[in-house]
Amino acid sequence: MDIDELRSDTPGCAKVAHLNNAGAALPPRPVIDAVAGHFELESLIGGYEAAERNEAPIARFYDAVARLLGARPDEIAFVENATRAWDMAFYAIPFADGDRILTTTSEYSSNAIAYQQVAAAKGAHVEVVPDEADGTLSLDALEAELAKGDVRLVSLNHIPTHNGLVNPAAEVGRLCREHGVLYLLDACQSVGQLAMDVNEIGCDILSATGRKYLRGPRGTGFLYVRHGILQTLVPPFLDLQAADWKAPDGFVMRDDAQRFETWERHVAGQIGLGVAADYAAGLGMAEIEDRVLGLAARLREELAARPGVTVLDKGARPSGIVTFTVEGRDPAAVKAAAREAGVNVNVTNPVSHGYDPHARPAAVRASVHYYNTDEELERLLSVLP
Repeated sequence: MDIDELRSDTPGCAKVAHLNNAGAALPPRPVIDAVAGHFELESLIGGYEAAERNEAPIARFYDAVARLLGARPDEIAFVENATRAWDMAFYAIPFADGDRILTTTSEYSSNAIAYQQVAAAKGAHVEVVPDEADGTLSLDALEAELAKGDVRLVSLNHIPTHNGLVNPAAEVGRLCREHGVLYLLDACQSVGQLAMDVNEIGCDILSATGRKYLRGPRGTGFLYVRHGILQTLVPPFLDLQAADWKAPDGFVMRDDAQRFETWERHVAGQIGLGVAADYAAGLGMAEIEDRVLGLAARLREELAARPGVTVLDKGARPSGIVTFTVEGRDPAAVKAAAREAGVNVNVTNPVSHGYDPHARPAAVRASVHYYNTDEELERLLSVLP
């Protein structure tokens, strides 16, 4: 990677040391130009007319995301954000009384709310699989639960937002295939950071966002649904994008993943997200992963050497998310001090991870990307003891 060139292709790098990529990354110039260009075209000739003229780059989104994931274009849906993508798939699963939903302690509370809602409505049961000592999902415990039967869904996050670990997604996929159980992967923090292949992972459904490590626009996300299970899922709502109306009182759902879409969408965002996916694929996801994980490891090492700083990250395989506390300083105060020094970080909130049995304090979260530099890491360290 030519980091100088990549930084020059990222206007925000001249303004700030951006270590909040797990929140929203800085977009590169091609993404900015794609979004701005289509929006300007809408302003000049009209929204419908602009969509007709840019039909090819709109459609390119499906090929670009599929290429990034090793999927088929007809297994990809454009959705306005990762939460709605996840919801559209989860609420499409035909849960029944007695079904078991297995998840992990690090599950995001937004997903946990959906589990509890469905459990109350359908008579399903939500069960949290325990961790290994390093904080990752215990594969032995998961296999034991799968062997008991009645598991309708295994659902977990690939990379939690609050502790830096990477869950063993492919190993979970192998177990789910062996037991014939549906597997939903929340890849909000991993797509764009790690090399991903849905066939190797073995997930049936995957949701992700555009704004984080993929460096796409906010207000964009996507859903992958394996073609072999598509006909078993009925989206919670449909429109003329998702289904064809058959007068006088019938309809037929689409036979591809676009049954999870709605007709109205952020068209400029869809174009920009396709450009972002192509941009990442062009750089090479293996190279991106190496760069991100290397920078994060360097930052952890430097933080751990600082007196009064405690690195909180877990997992045998840490990600590009680095979390820590500073003795005697509130994380929000550290965030504010970093902002004054021209460095963006964020603060994790324990309420976002309600299944974690070990109460974790709020913490500073620094999430690196490939365009970050050692000098930017030093700028963050300079505001610490």
